[in-house]
Amino acid sequence: MSRNQIMLGAFVAALIALAGIGWYAMRGTVSHGGGQVSATGEHTLGSPTAPIRIVEYASPMCPICAAFNNNEFPRLKSEYIDTGKVFYTFRVFPIGAPDIAVEGIARCLPQDRYFAFTDMMYRNQDKWDPDGHAIADVRAAIIAMAAKAGLPADAAARCIEDKAAQQRTVQVGKDAQAQYGVAGTPTFVIDGEPVYSGEYPWDLLKDQLDRRLAK
Repeated sequence: MSRNQIMLGAFVAALIALAGIGWYAMRGTVSHGGGQVSATGEHTLGSPTAPIRIVEYASPMCPICAAFNNNEFPRLKSEYIDTGKVFYTFRVFPIGAPDIAVEGIARCLPQDRYFAFTDMMYRNQDKWDPDGHAIADVRAAIIAMAAKAGLPADAAARCIEDKAAQQRTVQVGKDAQAQYGVAGTPTFVIDGEPVYSGEYPWDLLKDQLDRRLAK
């Protein structure tokens, strides 16, 4: 089964099952800028008055999401976000328990480092992501990555274990399913319309944006 076929409902069930034994036992960097945080806790880039709004639902564990982050996102940012054409919102759609841990740490960091940390995790999936990589201790690997971002191990552990933060991340995924039918990552919602899920070549995204700007 591909990542784009993984449903959040199945993940939540697995997370509950794993709770009994504890899953813990188990962009060159591209500057994203500081970003902004909305009143509802959304992490965004660009001008809120931009003519196009993009919401990306993504998973830190997802290799397709990492490829988009590393290869396509820099052009999206420089050509559309930084030029005032796109207002971008990033939301984590968890497909595995490590996603919740990574998002918890990202939200513990200063707000202006959220995107930089997420970018670092994408570019270093081989150091912490258990899917496709031989990671002996996922929790320890994620905490080690947090240390690279300046978060001490004890603080990172508290961030991972924050129940309210965990519930918020799971709820974002549930809302994505209910509102947009999101079933996999990455999924892009443009101006309230889910337009694509999975591998998203730059030419396809650019065409979508240019056609909307031309109207």
